[in-house]
Amino acid sequence: MSVLADPSSDEFRHVCSRLTELAAEYLASLDARTVFPRTSGAVTEALFAATAAPEEGLGLSALDELPQVLAHSRAQNGRFFGYVLGSGDPIAASADLLASVLNQNVTSWRSAPAATTIERTVVRWLAEAIGCAGFTGSLTGGGSTANLMALAMAREAKLAANKSGIRPGGGIYASSEAHMSMGKAVALLGVGRENLRAIPVDAQFRMRVDALEEAIVADRRAGLTPIAVVATAGTVSTGAVDPLAAITDVARRHDLWLHVDGAYGALAAMAVPDAFTGLDQADSISLDPHKWLYQPLDCGCLLYRRATDARRAFSHTGEYARALTEDPIEGFTFFDESIELSRRFRALRLWLSIRYHGLSAFRGSILHDLAKAQRLAAAIAREPSLELLAPVELSAVCFRHRPADATPEHQLNEHNRRLLQRVIDHGRVYLSNALLDGRFALRACITNHRATDADVDEVVPEVLLAAEHVP
Repeated sequence: MSVLADPSSDEFRHVCSRLTELAAEYLASLDARTVFPRTSGAVTEALFAATAAPEEGLGLSALDELPQVLAHSRAQNGRFFGYVLGSGDPIAASADLLASVLNQNVTSWRSAPAATTIERTVVRWLAEAIGCAGFTGSLTGGGSTANLMALAMAREAKLAANKSGIRPGGGIYASSEAHMSMGKAVALLGVGRENLRAIPVDAQFRMRVDALEEAIVADRRAGLTPIAVVATAGTVSTGAVDPLAAITDVARRHDLWLHVDGAYGALAAMAVPDAFTGLDQADSISLDPHKWLYQPLDCGCLLYRRATDARRAFSHTGEYARALTEDPIEGFTFFDESIELSRRFRALRLWLSIRYHGLSAFRGSILHDLAKAQRLAAAIAREPSLELLAPVELSAVCFRHRPADATPEHQLNEHNRRLLQRVIDHGRVYLSNALLDGRFALRACITNHRATDADVDEVVPEVLLAAEHVP
């Protein structure tokens, strides 16, 4: 029976050289690739799932199928406008190999001195960049984990449930446009989805502050215990930014935790701070550098005002993990401020990327994305058969095709669903979808440092071309 052994230095260099060669060839050909591959579920199953795991190692020939992986993956070139997903900075990606070779378990300083210090530094950089100097926090797998952690901190701050369990009737207030992770978080935390209050939005899809106030007052009168308000800085469908300053006033007046879900939009405060007035008043903020800092997946972040709130929620340490020093640096532990124990060296890619490019390059790219969204909105407005379905506040553009004949609303939805599938199948541009007031929308979200004006200008022609073939 064979045992695991490290490759020789020459073999490892060969593997790394082949991987680098494939990555460089892929990036060089990215613009020429279709955004969605010419493939199907059956094809990918036949390629990657049809065989059993090899009993004996394949050695260097294990690399032979990697070109097929590239060929059957979505290409995030300049014409990818789906979801809210950054475009994957190659400099950051290059750091992942080194992070994996180092294999640091970033639980604490004593477990990973350089990695822990770098992560704490990167978190400070992010807080300062969005106008929240003094906040601390940690990197997470994404915004969903950050939101879960934030609401756990809010619950413990207001209900102290860790010791004796959750008491009934704790309200969490978020807009009807809030991210789906909120429903998951309140379920996992024992607050219950029935206690997640969906606050109505205005015509700009922003939380109505008057309705928020009314909901909190009504719950208190009913004998319930409000916990937190979740304001969204960039809703996933339209990019709407809730009125943060006004919501802060309500939260403070009622002594509620204020969490800002900024996974999509809050990093744009680097470039347009006036659009996020009040962000620095939050108790906690979720960010996703793998969105608008163009980092490879996964790279989320949770910022919070007070580390004591995180420790109240998450500190539960076994004797085997206790720090052996009182030194505030060497005794630092991430696991006392996070739901995670084992954590990879996520910060290396972001640290290297920021050092390589500089913050000004990220600010400039965000401004370019915002301008490109306005460019697309203007092109849609000029086309009689297209209509915008929401204001373009950040970089999400929601619209639909309306045929010349008077089509009923339900048929319009089905028409645009089929149209979107045809656009994706054609492979030239990639759009996603949203449902706004019951209307099916084609949605372009530009968080893509590779997108050019020419790329954006292809969206309307592609939609009109698809419309010619959709009844």
